Amino acid sequence: MKTKRPSFVEFKKKALQNHEVRKEYEKLEPLFAIKKQLVAARLAKGLTQDEIAKRIGTSKANISRLESLNNTYMPNLSTLIKYAQALDMHLEIELH
Repeated sequence: MKTKRPSFVEFKKKALQNHEVRKEYEKLEPLFAIKKQLVAARLAKGLTQDEIAKRIGTSKANISRLESLNNTYMPNLSTLIKYAQALDMHLEIELH
């Protein structure tokens, strides 16, 4: 009998029931949020990762890593500023 593999949503829901997993996941929320904003802004401007990379002076691979939710690469402030400028936008940082 073949066991049904859980979907990502099901897996995440179950994993987050574990207090330690939830605590670590919540620590990453700000990083995930900024990465989602980067991708959304780039797509709204109709640009590819390669185009952003050329504007910043880096490789497409670096932009891919920067935007990826599958890793915990933490961009530095100067990179975020350059990315925003490449989109003709500005970066705002707030503490709540």
